[in-house]
Formats: sequence, structure tokens, C-alpha cells
Amino acid sequence: MKKIIVASKNPVKVEASQAGFKQVFPQESFCIQGIDVPSEVSDQPMNTQETYRGAYHRALNAQQHTPDANYWVGIEGGVDFLQNTMEVFAWIVVLSPEQQGVAKTASFMLPPKVSELVKQGYELGVADDMVFQRKDSKTQSGSVGILTNGLIDRKEYYVQAVVLALIPFMHHELYSQTRYAKDLVK
Repeated sequence: MKKIIVASKNPVKVEASQAGFKQVFPQESFCIQGIDVPSEVSDQPMNTQETYRGAYHRALNAQQHTPDANYWVGIEGGVDFLQNTMEVFAWIVVLSPEQQGVAKTASFMLPPKVSELVKQGYELGVADDMVFQRKDSKTQSGSVGILTNGLIDRKEYYVQAVVLALIPFMHHELYSQTRYAKDLVK
């Protein structure tokens, strides 16, 4: 049984990681655990570079915290500005002793009321709860679930990116010891 450490105790991130690994490696058995480790970025990353750094540092800090695992997964959601709107996305970083994979989710635009609260310093999940009168939406459907009326929930939103981050693990011969993610952190 292979051990996966997800660098978050958020059930959405843990379940999305588990679902992505099961899709990619259906014959494998996995033991998955979420742990709290620092992202080394702000609670609400405000651009793609900061968001990527958060995912990378989460995975790296999980690896240092629990070095006996087979895989470490960092997932970090963030926002960035595109013209006068705020774009939402997440970066995924998967590490193993031999390999590394990186992917980004699709993105979508936030409504102005939510964007304004994020600009004022609120974390996106808190802003969603305020605008949509929810409680702890970031551990449930998230912005994507709320805004798509449940057509895409936060877990499913992350699953595809986890699968994409696992491409180098599926094709070792094409991605021989890829270590490009460190370069993106600078």
C-alpha cells in the first residue's frame, strides 16, 4: 500500500487527491492522510506565482514532515487580476522521491461583490460565506460549486488537476526526474 500525504486537513483537498490517484493508478492501494503544514504564503494568495509557491511549499513541507510517504500533494487556491475582474484557480504540486508533477486548474471569474471583499483582505472562502450566506464553504463546494449551482464542486474541480499533475508519474520515460517546479518558486 502506497502512502500519500496531502498538505492540508481540508477534506475537499484530501478527497480530491485520493480520487485523482485512484483514477490514475486503479490497481494500486493507497493510504491517504491530510496534515497541516505551512504554505509560506499569505492566507489568500493574490497572484499565480504566490499561489504556485504555496502549493510547492505545502508539498515540500509535507515531505519534510512525513518523509516515509510515497507521495506528497500540495494544493493551493488563489486569485489573480485579469483586467478589472478577479480570476480564481488552484495550483497542484505532487512530489515523490523520484519525480515531480505540477498542474493548474481551470479558472473562472468572481462576481464583483466577492472580489471586493477579497481585495479588502478577506480570504475567498470567508468572502463567499459572507456574500452567499454560507458557513465554511471552502471545505464543501467552494466558490466553483456555489457559482455553477453545483454542476462542478470543489472536489471535482481539483480532481482533474491532480490527474494532470500525475502525468509525469504515468510517463516516466518522457519526464525523467523532472524537477522544474523549484524554478517556478523563484
